[in-house]
Amino acid sequence: MKAITQRVYGSSAMLAVADVERPEPGEGQVLVRVRAASVNARDWHLMRGDPTIARWMDRSVFRRKGPTNVVQGGDFAGIVEAVGAGVTDLSVGDEVFGEAVSGAFAEYLAVPRGLLEKKPANLSFEEAAAVPLAANTALTCLRHVGAGERVLIIGASGGVGTFAVQLARARGAEVTAVCSTRNVEAARALGAAHVFDYTRDTVTGRYDTVLDLAGARGLRELLRLVEPTGTLVLSGGGNFDGGSVFGPIGLLACGQLARPFVKPTIRVPTAHQGTETLTELRELIESGSVRPAIDRTYPLAETPAAIEYMETEHARAKIVIAIAPPD
Repeated sequence: MKAITQRVYGSSAMLAVADVERPEPGEGQVLVRVRAASVNARDWHLMRGDPTIARWMDRSVFRRKGPTNVVQGGDFAGIVEAVGAGVTDLSVGDEVFGEAVSGAFAEYLAVPRGLLEKKPANLSFEEAAAVPLAANTALTCLRHVGAGERVLIIGASGGVGTFAVQLARARGAEVTAVCSTRNVEAARALGAAHVFDYTRDTVTGRYDTVLDLAGARGLRELLRLVEPTGTLVLSGGGNFDGGSVFGPIGLLACGQLARPFVKPTIRVPTAHQGTETLTELRELIESGSVRPAIDRTYPLAETPAAIEYMETEHARAKIVIAIAPPD
């Protein structure tokens, strides 16, 4: 089968289309014929091995000189090709979506049953592949938000941000978005009541929840935007700027250290993917509360260009890899 492979860290030039052995589903696994995958910031971090400290923190995905897994890619949508022993609730031909640890930038993917679910009926494969990591992250970050609250979302036009705006609005919050000039109208269309253009405006006010997805502001600046009884949520952020030692991990660590000493609550949540969350997201999507926004779509062979666009161009919404059925 065709797959995008990488053995050492570096630019998108380190990625190559290669023929690799098709996986077989083990016990409790499902073999998926992948029809679409999507790109996340996680993918360029893995491609670059950036920030450097990550190479010593999570050996399940990072090693010293190259990624643990040769074939990358997490988000996927496709068709069940075969099931392993013990999988009784899915059948060959079922349309599914989910998030794997790796291996989605390929024509076939073997994944544990607990990491996928039936695809939302009202989405294409490309749209469904755009959902798992980004939507789950947004959902995890905003679970505490209730009706009538004022929510500021910094980085509202990215993959997670576009879901966050919709989810906060669906919970009855008044959403203020922070994005660049070209994304102002898109943020409003997703449900933002107010929008700051960070290239022109100074972000002001105090909010019940501030969700920072950009990682470009210091902790003190962010705390000034939060009500004393409110919540600051820190999640990821950063674009490649030549390499870093700590990257967004530095801000997240500062937030954790400051938690006992400041009045606003600081949260640094970790999203855990699984069937239960995917089912919740499917129900939200099928109800019309949330829908993925897609910036660009690339074929599998152009995955290197897709990741380069993600890391350098401040992509709007999600970037999708469309994978044609194998011959």
